[in-house]
Amino acid sequence: MLELRNVTKRFGDTIAVNNVSTSFVPGQMVGVIGRSGAGKSTLLRLINRLATADEGRITSGDVNVGSLKGNDLRSWRARCAMIFQQFNLVDRLDVLTNVLIGRIGSAGTLPVMFKHFSAADRANAAMALDRLDLLSQALQRADTLSGGQQQRVAIARALMQKPSIILADEPIASLDPRNARLVMEALRTINQQDKITVITNLHTLDAARAYCDRIIGMAHGHVVFDGTPAQLTSAMIQQIYGDDTQSAVDESLTSTIAATGHTGQRQMETAH
Repeated sequence: MLELRNVTKRFGDTIAVNNVSTSFVPGQMVGVIGRSGAGKSTLLRLINRLATADEGRITSGDVNVGSLKGNDLRSWRARCAMIFQQFNLVDRLDVLTNVLIGRIGSAGTLPVMFKHFSAADRANAAMALDRLDLLSQALQRADTLSGGQQQRVAIARALMQKPSIILADEPIASLDPRNARLVMEALRTINQQDKITVITNLHTLDAARAYCDRIIGMAHGHVVFDGTPAQLTSAMIQQIYGDDTQSAVDESLTSTIAATGHTGQRQMETAH
């Protein structure tokens, strides 16, 4: 189980994450919502150790994440794969090689730089692309793909790390409704089939309600809500978003979800 206890992160005079305590049961799909500046991205970066907490403790089983260094830290980041809003692909490289870059944590930097990948790694990369309906684009340059396709390549790259947790930082923020649905469907399928914990920051409330078992609402660095989509009341939404409540509802995404007949809301398997 991944646990955060009294975690605080400051940037100068700004408290980005303020005394947060929560835990994540393996296999959950969790949406973290809140307005810009609420602390969502910082929370994920603390878990992945792209940032280090000023106070508190993050643990996974008997591992103290905050104390990891060197190979142990690289191993943790492999287990805890990160997907970014900007995709972070290498544009000039083909799609398959971009996916294989996910092996850098275990294969090492030099083999990846010189494209020395094993036959098994290449087969696994091809299977990851096939799962995401991108195998036919394997030899295309990454910059020839649409934004939604590039984000699915980033998901395939994350799968190459063989993670137990996927952290997705606003993965659909720059996508149109159709591609947003495809990306969220991909994350949900991976969560269900592979039993990988998925923790994703989402600007729109509709996506969190449609695809996540559990929703965490943040405001001013604090966790102000933690429960199922059904427990998220109008009053709580107002507390999370304030004056941005209307912009948090993406009606076009809602319409796309409705058109496909997908509700995505599942009961949480485990109390928290």
